[in-house]
Amino acid sequence: MLQNVAVLALPGIAPFELGVVCEVFGIDRSDVGLPAFDFAVVSEGAAPVTTSSGFTIAPEHALDRAELADLICVPASDTDCAVSPAVRELLHQTIARGGRIMSVCSGAFTLAAAGLLDDRPCTTHWFHMDEFTSRFPRAQVVPDVLYVDDGPIITSAGSAAGIDACLHVVRQELGAAVANGIARRMVVPAYREGGQAQFIERPVPDTESVTLGPLLDWMTENIDVDVSVDELAARAHLSPRTFARRFKAETGSTPHAWLTRQRVQHAQRLLEETDEPIERIAGLCGFGSATLLRHHFVRQRGTTPQAFRRAFRSCGRDSGAA
Repeated sequence: MLQNVAVLALPGIAPFELGVVCEVFGIDRSDVGLPAFDFAVVSEGAAPVTTSSGFTIAPEHALDRAELADLICVPASDTDCAVSPAVRELLHQTIARGGRIMSVCSGAFTLAAAGLLDDRPCTTHWFHMDEFTSRFPRAQVVPDVLYVDDGPIITSAGSAAGIDACLHVVRQELGAAVANGIARRMVVPAYREGGQAQFIERPVPDTESVTLGPLLDWMTENIDVDVSVDELAARAHLSPRTFARRFKAETGSTPHAWLTRQRVQHAQRLLEETDEPIERIAGLCGFGSATLLRHHFVRQRGTTPQAFRRAFRSCGRDSGAA
């Protein structure tokens, strides 16, 4: 079970990426029934570390504090920072004893330099992708995604994608209720699947354009309604062709793919939080049948609704009992 978390502070560590990990794992939220992690920031010899923004942090702990950590987090730092023998040994020993390691943004460079990403699927910030693939040709880079979970090693993309990866680990280890509770306190989405794109074509619509935000809200609130693209276009007061183009620009997806993803996400919440039958959940999510729900759920989550419910409902009960 995830209890002991350590953050590895290396020269040039990025304050935001460090803050992401500290926000998820370093805050005691036991006052609202969430677990308090045994959390520490470590550096070699507990030496002060200068951040990428020019100020210095002074970790209280040396590397030995991380030797029994369930999870070691490696935030972004200088991409050309050499990995010392001590850091390399710590990372390899963590994997050998069954611990997990997670990088945020360019923290993947540290894992690759330590030899942990050879022949392993991984990702990093899209801006560093060319440099990363050039320096580490054996890494099996998955471009553009938010994060990649490959067993003991999780690699995430830039900045905010680290939040998604952290919450993904919490959800896996401690269940949906804990992950959702932390997300609620942080005022962030509780779940974004790793395969979502790091960026879309135009994150902010042209100022002269009317945003589709109200329509997206309506689609989410009426997720069980069977609606066509032409009907959505009419609701947005656009021609079907203009609507499709604008939808792609604002969301990075087609209307059908976006709505299907929202329906699967809603089904996931119902599977985690209710005892509703699968057929009932399929209807509530707009799939119409358990067969169609199963088809899309397997495609997006890699497992069946029944198996997902068994895994995460069991995980949630275990974490509550602990």
